[in-house]
Amino acid sequence: MKNPKRILALLAVILLLAVCAMPMVFAFGKGENAGNLFRLSIGLVIAVPVLAYICMMAVKLWGNKREKDEGMIKNVIFDVGNVLLSYDWEDYLASFGFSQEVYEKIADATFRSQTWVQRDKGDFDEETYRREFVENAPEYEKEILEVIEGSWKCLSLKEYAVSWVKYLRSQGYHLYVLSNYCAYILEKTEKIMGFLPYMDGVVFSCREKQIKPYPEIYNTLLDRYHLKSGECVFLDDTLANCTGAQDLGIRAIHFTSFEQAVRELESIGVK
Repeated sequence: MKNPKRILALLAVILLLAVCAMPMVFAFGKGENAGNLFRLSIGLVIAVPVLAYICMMAVKLWGNKREKDEGMIKNVIFDVGNVLLSYDWEDYLASFGFSQEVYEKIADATFRSQTWVQRDKGDFDEETYRREFVENAPEYEKEILEVIEGSWKCLSLKEYAVSWVKYLRSQGYHLYVLSNYCAYILEKTEKIMGFLPYMDGVVFSCREKQIKPYPEIYNTLLDRYHLKSGECVFLDDTLANCTGAQDLGIRAIHFTSFEQAVRELESIGVK
């Protein structure tokens, strides 16, 4: 009997039994009001169950709606690189015409290096990171500096990006960006991000000195824009970043293609 719903149900049954018994009581009553009381009790026998049923259905519908609202996705959070912008560093590096050996060494020193990852966090200035790139393969200093100088050219706007976010916004969703991004490339490419005007909020790692998949940057987004994690879905091309979001109660979709992401969004009710 500790369950409040069971207690309420028991009280309702007792009340209904009492109401149903009233006509029997008044049927044998005497006095000038006995007939009126009998008719009133008959009316209550009919009205009370009907009202009880209406109340029960109202509570059920309200409860279902509340559960639906609480589990409903209201916010769509996007990574940028390889989701809304193409990130084709392999083609960019190949455009220099290096031999395969030089290509691999420069790739390891730059795009595939830990320095590249830490650069997105932005703890140091751009010159510091460029020195680290060179230190990774000092024999190719000139080539590395040339590659890094134009590295923003790796990024271009996906053809579906703007129309997609405009559509989701027209459907009533709130949209956000949560992206690992270095300050130098952000400065060069922010102007091509045609989707930014449709965003309700933007968090770039270099500006926060925080980086995915660590929880701090997700919490920065949630706290700054007063979002409930259970009402959010996050799209990212890196599985570890999706896991980081899921650890905080955010639904996540590992982005591999536009078509795949749309299907998975539809499967959780985002249409």
